[in-house]
Amino acid sequence: MSRIRAAITGIQGWVPPYILTNKELEAMVDTSDEWIMSRTGIRERHILKGEGLGTSDMAAEAVKGLLEKTGTRPEEIGLVICATVTPDMIFPATANIVCDKAGIKNAFSFDMNAACSGLLYALVTGSKYIETETCKKVIVIGADKMSSITDYKSRETCVLFGDAAGAIMLEPTTEEVGIMDSIMQSDGSGRFYLHMKAGGSLKPPSYETIDAREHFVYQEGQPVFKFAVTKMADVAAEIMAKNNLKSEDVAYLVPHQANLRIIDATARRMGVGKDQVMINIERYGNTTGGTIPLCLWEWENKLKKGDNIILAAFGGGFTWGSIWLKWAY
Repeated sequence: MSRIRAAITGIQGWVPPYILTNKELEAMVDTSDEWIMSRTGIRERHILKGEGLGTSDMAAEAVKGLLEKTGTRPEEIGLVICATVTPDMIFPATANIVCDKAGIKNAFSFDMNAACSGLLYALVTGSKYIETETCKKVIVIGADKMSSITDYKSRETCVLFGDAAGAIMLEPTTEEVGIMDSIMQSDGSGRFYLHMKAGGSLKPPSYETIDAREHFVYQEGQPVFKFAVTKMADVAAEIMAKNNLKSEDVAYLVPHQANLRIIDATARRMGVGKDQVMINIERYGNTTGGTIPLCLWEWENKLKKGDNIILAAFGGGFTWGSIWLKWAY
């Protein structure tokens, strides 16, 4: 009997219309376009504006677009996983809310929090429900309203983040395509360098935590950068070695869009050229769970069935991982 794999059969992205440029940030904090570009590679980012709008609104738009694009009825979906660090609320899960907004009634759904590696964690998790024939159609979402937890008085972090959502359809296949292999890892000691200080059970919200601005992303740049460069590059190279893939076998590296220098280091470690790397960080910034699906969405028309693609990410936790997949259409 042929092995069942989870294949990506559709991809859809959504970004808010408002664009926050480096020029605008110059008026908000002590920074410049040159400073931001030289350190991150980011020129602009999309921001979700409007009262009462959250991560689920972006995710629902991506899901509705995906259903229409793939000719899928909402009732056909068996599972929805939403990778996010900016849920609409602590509970219920943002995935539950997305299902309601997209008209998905027959699925079970839950959120996954692995920071910037969340989309990869969710893809691997979703693939297991396909491989075990538990579900026929799974939607994996990467979505974050990072502007909601960004301190626009901190030049170290406010230049980095944008808002976006992407949705991926997974379906079973017996062909030699789909998710072929993955490596997922984490190291909880990294929590000290990249986290949100307050808002959880350890340090619940209070007047003091709000006054101390502890409900925003906190990052110690140098330790995070050093760890990210090493781990993201290593895990991408590791999955290639594990599966006897050479650089010329890889059609594209799809890296998490956190920092252009980290992306370049990963590509060098893999031995792939710039024409083999999906990069859109200049226009979107770091959208956390949204970066990888946004890349796949933008490059979709360039992909061919059977293309070897390496996905790689690193995020808070620390979390990191890589996926080898063969494009299915």
